[in-house]
Amino acid sequence: MARNEIISAENNLTKKDFRGVFWRSFTLLGSFNYERMEGLGYLYALMPVLKKIYKDDEKGLKESMHRHIAAFNMTVAPAPFVMGISIAMEELAKKDKDFDVTSINAIKVALMGPLSGIGDTFFWGIFRIIACAIAVSFAQDGNVLAPFVLLVLFNIPNFLTRWFGLRVGYKNGSSLLQDLESSGKMELFTYCAGIVGVASVGCMIASWVDISSPLSFTISGSEIVIQEYLDQVVPKLLPLVATLGIYGCLKKKVKIVNIIVGIVIIGFICGVCGIL
Repeated sequence: MARNEIISAENNLTKKDFRGVFWRSFTLLGSFNYERMEGLGYLYALMPVLKKIYKDDEKGLKESMHRHIAAFNMTVAPAPFVMGISIAMEELAKKDKDFDVTSINAIKVALMGPLSGIGDTFFWGIFRIIACAIAVSFAQDGNVLAPFVLLVLFNIPNFLTRWFGLRVGYKNGSSLLQDLESSGKMELFTYCAGIVGVASVGCMIASWVDISSPLSFTISGSEIVIQEYLDQVVPKLLPLVATLGIYGCLKKKVKIVNIIVGIVIIGFICGVCGIL
């Protein structure tokens, strides 16, 4: 297969461009932060392709950059699969002015949870353990190849998943989007993707945000634990309130540093007073 084989004639995307996305995907964790997580690395991986797609549309390029610098976090190995789908959707957004661009990030959010679960299971729970076990056996025998054995055994599935995931995500994403567009089901697809995305965010809040109240009172000899009543009203109510409060601050353009300082101060006061 030619090194510069044309993959998308409409936007002159070549195999070289996809190799660039593949190699850039290894920088996902290089700029990890708690505001956008892997968002900056995701945008960096797609930048060359986005510039080709929006080569004559500066406004469209800026809007696409804003979309892909948004918060994104998942196991890195299957992430290029999502990148492939994003490329296909950006091509459709450039071609069809009526395309709902909010569906691009909705799809990304919807895939974060499921693919992270699969990726964590295989790469951190299986491949890593097997590679380490075999490498340790080499190291116990004093073999200097032990670290190389570890790197090779772990990275073979890592490289293959990244490369073929990118290609499959782009090809299947393109065909799926074309079918949805021609059948008139794109609006329904976008709506469903939004629901899945919101549900995924809700699951992440319940799983990752751990806030509870130790407050309790004794009335007429009966102990009343506030947290138990809160759970009866809405399970994980405090994490939800905290998340919505932070989201409200972000919507009002409050600086991230100020939000973090506020969380530290409120957490300290509530901890000292025994409220949370």
